[in-house]
Amino acid sequence: MVQSVLGSLTLGYRPLWNSARRLAGVQLYVQDDPAAAVDAPHLLRTLQELWTASSPALLISAQSHQLLYNLLEHAPRGSPWIEVRGDWLADSAIYERVRAAHQRGLKLVWRGDLARLPEPEVAACFDNSLLSLSPQDAMAALQSAPARPGAPPPRPSPVLDGQMYENLPNRALAEHCLDAHRAVAVAGWPAEDVLYGLRHQPLQPAHHSVLKLMKAIDAEQSLEAFEQILGEEPLLAYRFMVYTNSAALGLRTGVDSLRRGLVMMGYGSLKRWLSDQLPHASTDPNLQPIRESMVIRAKLTERLIDAGIENDLRREVYLAGLFSQLDDLLNEPLGTILRRLPLSERIVNAVVQQTGPYAPSLEMARALEGDDAGVIRRLCEAHELGLEIVNRALLRVLSDLDVERPGSAAA
Repeated sequence: MVQSVLGSLTLGYRPLWNSARRLAGVQLYVQDDPAAAVDAPHLLRTLQELWTASSPALLISAQSHQLLYNLLEHAPRGSPWIEVRGDWLADSAIYERVRAAHQRGLKLVWRGDLARLPEPEVAACFDNSLLSLSPQDAMAALQSAPARPGAPPPRPSPVLDGQMYENLPNRALAEHCLDAHRAVAVAGWPAEDVLYGLRHQPLQPAHHSVLKLMKAIDAEQSLEAFEQILGEEPLLAYRFMVYTNSAALGLRTGVDSLRRGLVMMGYGSLKRWLSDQLPHASTDPNLQPIRESMVIRAKLTERLIDAGIENDLRREVYLAGLFSQLDDLLNEPLGTILRRLPLSERIVNAVVQQTGPYAPSLEMARALEGDDAGVIRRLCEAHELGLEIVNRALLRVLSDLDVERPGSAAA
């Protein structure tokens, strides 16, 4: 039996968000084992098999020179975009492969500091850039904003139009890049700053999610459809469970899952409750990447659990992932938040104590949200998880994510 290439790699990811604050693509970190050569064509074929036309655009970020050599040399036209770090171009072998790859039609992304852009001859080999801003450039960008709408900017912004940007520290810079300079995407999201700016007001569920569920009820869609919509908005799911367990509803038994709540509540009562939520629902687009990131973590946590687990327990695992960041939204300790609900102790233990049967999946889902291959490998060893199983779970979740088109990164 031929060993899969996924057993010799460590993967991680970072979402790419477009101007609508929706998922545009995914940056896939790929770290190879220095002791073993990676079969780059096999890796690309594996990605091609898992990806579909509706999957997010993919930007491959090789974490070693050797892996980048192999990708640049073997990737055919039509492959995912490949990132090349600007400082790695000092390696003549990489530079020659970049030129050859560009000539055969490969889509390449230059990654580096805005203040250190490549010379025109080198820049011509790249279709886009993933840029970081120095503190000086970030300050200059913020100071370039007009004093009032319609007024000319006091000075030009250093931000270039139509590129991708990463590691933006605050909401204002993300808005500047996406809205004022038509950035293709922002890698990562300044969630901490967005939430800090909203700290004095209670966060509300997303308006579009409340409306979507109301329309699904009107269209008499299935219980599974209602559960899916509810499970795609962490705050709405939490508020729903708090309400179904409140004295106002008067149910005799505790509601410990979204599905049970939907069955017990009835669609008429659900519609009335949603109607009450709608006038107060949030229309702030900057919260959407935070919500979607929480849903991706939930999907990963669920996928990483043993495939033989039954559906009811799988729903528990999903809730553990979905509710694992509610403290960021509600500005309360997770223990306090979750104790308001009659949740399984397995959920509470995994989220609050990092113990129990769901903890390894949740811990791994968190680790995959970055490029620290060492942490991921250590978790695999500690929890006896195979790299191939983890990597395949990650790729299946990423390939199934909803993506907004057109305007997606690397489309």
